[in-house]
Amino acid sequence: MNRQSPSDFQLPDMKDLLVLGVTGGIASGKSTVAHMLSELGAPIIDFDRIARTVVEPGKPAFKEIVAHFGRQVMGPDGTLDRKRLSDMVFSDPEKRKTLEGMTHPRILDTFMRKVHEMARTHAQGIVQAVIPLLFEVNLIPLVHKILVVHVSPEVQAERLMRRDHISREKAQHILDAQMPIDEKVKQADFIVHNEGTIDQTRDAVKALWQQLKTIQMQAAADWAKVR
Repeated sequence: MNRQSPSDFQLPDMKDLLVLGVTGGIASGKSTVAHMLSELGAPIIDFDRIARTVVEPGKPAFKEIVAHFGRQVMGPDGTLDRKRLSDMVFSDPEKRKTLEGMTHPRILDTFMRKVHEMARTHAQGIVQAVIPLLFEVNLIPLVHKILVVHVSPEVQAERLMRRDHISREKAQHILDAQMPIDEKVKQADFIVHNEGTIDQTRDAVKALWQQLKTIQMQAAADWAKVR
């Protein structure tokens, strides 16, 4: 199939739809912040959910993966055993590249189709693209603005230990394998610090929402001036 890269896709103009990339580190609270923005009126396009959808049984990517990696990557229920497949490609760059070639173009196609559907049905609105690996996989061209949900690495480790019932050593190993959250902050347009109370986070999200609406209204006004 056509191997397009993120930079090949054309985003809607920001006056029509502002696409906010929501990212952060593991256990930083991306889902919590995204839910708050959704309540304010910004629907979510979840990149991970799309990634799971394109490899459902019967889909072209599923067939290609099983044909290449073998039926061992299928679970007892006939679906893709994502953990086993991940373990197979984790330490093998060539296998990982092959897998990405089967999945990434389809994920990108589905994502961009959803964005343009939103531009038609949610005109002059704001939509969230929740993309955990926004920076790592260089998906920045898919969004207009970037929000990083930030907590300190120490808080990340503590939350990860509680959430997944793992040791500190295991949690630190997971964090060490990821792009440091402070590096992500350097590339953000907006930051929501998520170490305080839920009300503090909600207040920060409400302030962000007003900023986003102002940005889009300004984009619409600028466009009207040049017409």
